[in-house]
Amino acid sequence: MTPESRILEHLTFLYGQQEAECLWPWLEARLADFRERYPHLREKAVPLPDRLSERDVILITYGDQISEPGHLPLRTLAEFLEGHLHGIVSGVHVLPFFPFSSDDGFSVINYRQVNPRLGTWSDVARLGQSFQLMFDAVINHISRQSQWFQAFLRGQSPYIDYFIVVEPETDLSMVVRPRALPLLTPVETASGQAHVWTTFSDDQIDLNYANPQVLQEIVDLLLFYVAQGVGIIRLDAIAYLWKEIGTPCIHLPQTHRVVRSFRAVLDAVAPGVLLITETNVPHEENISYFGDLLPDTGGTDEAQLVYQFPLPPLVVHSILSGSARAISRWAAGLEAPARQSIFFNFTASHDGVGVMPARGLLSEAEVQALVDATLAHGGRVSYKSNPDGSHTVYELNISFFDALSNPAADEPLSVQVDRFIVSQAIMLALAGVPGVYIHSLLGSRSWHEGVAQTGHNRAINRQKLTLDLLQRELADPASLRHQVFSAYTCLLRARAAEPAFHPRGGQRVLFLGEGVFALLRTSPDGDNRVLCLHNVSASAQSLHIRLADLELYPGAWHDLITGRTHLASGGSLDVRLSPYAVSWLRS
Repeated sequence: MTPESRILEHLTFLYGQQEAECLWPWLEARLADFRERYPHLREKAVPLPDRLSERDVILITYGDQISEPGHLPLRTLAEFLEGHLHGIVSGVHVLPFFPFSSDDGFSVINYRQVNPRLGTWSDVARLGQSFQLMFDAVINHISRQSQWFQAFLRGQSPYIDYFIVVEPETDLSMVVRPRALPLLTPVETASGQAHVWTTFSDDQIDLNYANPQVLQEIVDLLLFYVAQGVGIIRLDAIAYLWKEIGTPCIHLPQTHRVVRSFRAVLDAVAPGVLLITETNVPHEENISYFGDLLPDTGGTDEAQLVYQFPLPPLVVHSILSGSARAISRWAAGLEAPARQSIFFNFTASHDGVGVMPARGLLSEAEVQALVDATLAHGGRVSYKSNPDGSHTVYELNISFFDALSNPAADEPLSVQVDRFIVSQAIMLALAGVPGVYIHSLLGSRSWHEGVAQTGHNRAINRQKLTLDLLQRELADPASLRHQVFSAYTCLLRARAAEPAFHPRGGQRVLFLGEGVFALLRTSPDGDNRVLCLHNVSASAQSLHIRLADLELYPGAWHDLITGRTHLASGGSLDVRLSPYAVSWLRS
């Protein structure tokens, strides 16, 4: 089926045949115009497994993450990344860099402008010269200060149907809520008071995708991003996109059809551009955004990448408990996604550590232990509302470094660094593409001043940095930033050099002891293997690995991290791991 026929099929499902036939001429003309203007983007895309490799790592950062007097932040960011990370990371996810009114960029005022305080589209293009670009499409909602919503308030056509108006007495008890805030927000319009749907905050007004003009607007927006050089489009909060009263309003079939429409549009004009869905939900719901999951033919109709959301809480649990049992059991149960699909692995981001994806993987007592440790380490906890009016823990707000180590603990900094680095090595060893939050790469601690300044828990992991101080800390061998950055980039270089770490390479979980998370990674062609050993405990671990059980061979095993060589003889490989040690062994 051609992309064009897929688009028409999805439009018919969403809006009916008559409306779809009315929409199609506009969309057909828009696609034809785009292909004529950007013919190079339509070149036949290579299969996804061949498009990404072990060298691919995406850095996650704000556009104004690093400031320098007299310089626009996007230019400072580009200079820093070119100087410190060229050849180490392949791409950069610049968190929303548009004019905004709240939520550190996720309440967008204008989707097509670069925030002038950050720079210009030329500055974004400069980043794209050295790194693959990943943009946010914050399309579930838009700022109440946007022109669209202001026109809605004035009663101006066509914007009066761009938003969802609901009578306040409507029964919305079935709606799944990601926040402990009112779902409806009263606003004054030219026709009187109206209550509009606001999933996330009263400043983030949800868009009405039941109106086909809204879909047209967003399709045109995605094409605009493609023209600006984006390589990966992140669909923010996509699970809540379509609303239908009397349903949970999450993961609705219409939402999946909208995502499939986006995929078909991109396949028609720019098949090299990838979609990634941000759905902080349990695993089975999360991977539904891959679409067709058939091993040989799947992954061709929805998102190519999905976040591996259970990973962050499982990593924290493993290291705080000293047991790799839960994460090993989870990883061993993962089915490799379809050929055209790849997991996006991460431990930290601009948001907190979500605990909802860990439910069912960890016991309630284990989840509560994460909450208790977060609070003991100086972090915060955010909650969501349930239909019965109760609240449930939604995420842990703390820097990932502090989540693993109590800042008030009397222990050497080197121990805390080792504890953190093993957490990152686990993420980097797993099959998929790694996403590395800049505050993890730089070993940042929790920013309590940010919470006090903004009143928002998530600010604790969103500190902005000055270039001068950052450079001085990175140059100081005794500093936390230097020690984390040096160890982290060592891992990244080792990973990039080994075909066994290909995102689509083989992955076998090994159960070698409760305190060790172990993987055997194999390159897609089967020629390269790396045995990945991670001690998640505070105790040394002595491993006696029977080679025949793992179909491994005797001989020399070279440690990619330390450079040491281990000799396997007598049918076994003996390795001793110090507390929180990482050992990646290549045969």
